[in-house]
This record gives sequence, structure tokens and C-alpha cells, in this order.
Amino acid sequence: MPTLVREAMTTVVLTIGPAHTLRQAATLMSARRVGAAVVFDPDTSGLGILTERDILNSLGAGQDPDQETAQSHTTTDVVFATEEWTLEQASEAMTHGGFRHLIVMHEQEAVGIVSVRDIVRCWTGRAETVGAVGV
Repeated sequence: MPTLVREAMTTVVLTIGPAHTLRQAATLMSARRVGAAVVFDPDTSGLGILTERDILNSLGAGQDPDQETAQSHTTTDVVFATEEWTLEQASEAMTHGGFRHLIVMHEQEAVGIVSVRDIVRCWTGRAETVGAVGV
């Protein structure tokens, strides 16, 4: 029987607002030891994702992390997974889309994030650490 996303996902989701600066986002992500944050905009009720790669790209472009906001760097064209997806479906979506994190949804609510690292942990038998620290 294939492993499902719910078995691999990190269930503690870091959520930030669109006005958070990149430095604030990076500080929160570092403290939580995660590689992505869900960006929730209450004005649009939409979800996006800000990843460590987004922050690195901004810094690499010489942008000021104290001035740049999460909203300016958030990916809003997000592919969402469900808890019922197999890890094969999740990895295929990530490979096809060129990203490393999927927000996991259940009835219009973000209930987790699954990353490439989470999938590798499951496939290599290191599942005992899944959910403890997201990446």
C-alpha cells in the first residue's frame, strides 16, 4: 500500500502575514527550523508560500531584507496537496512544478506542509522524525 502525504507531512505550519519583512520571515523560519512559511492574506483570504529559496533569491539580487515584504516574494500560484495524495503524487507535482514544498489542505484549511525532505525520510525508513521538524 502506498504511503500517503498525511503520514509524511509536518503538521505544525508556520503562518505569516503578507506584511512581514523577509528578515522577520527568515527569523521565524530559522527558529522553527522550517524551510517554508504559509503566507495568509486576510484581505484576500488567499494562501501563498514563502520559501528559503525566495529569501535567498531576494538577497542574491541585493534587496534589503528589512524592506522587502513576504507579499512581494510569495508564490501565490500554489499547488495544494491533500492528505490522501500518495507520496508519489506529491513528488511528481514537486518535480513537475520545480518546487520543494506543498501546502496540505483539508476542507479549505492548511493542515500541514510536505517537503522533499519529508518524502525522503519516509522512503528511506527515517519516518520516526517526520513531523518533529519540518523543512
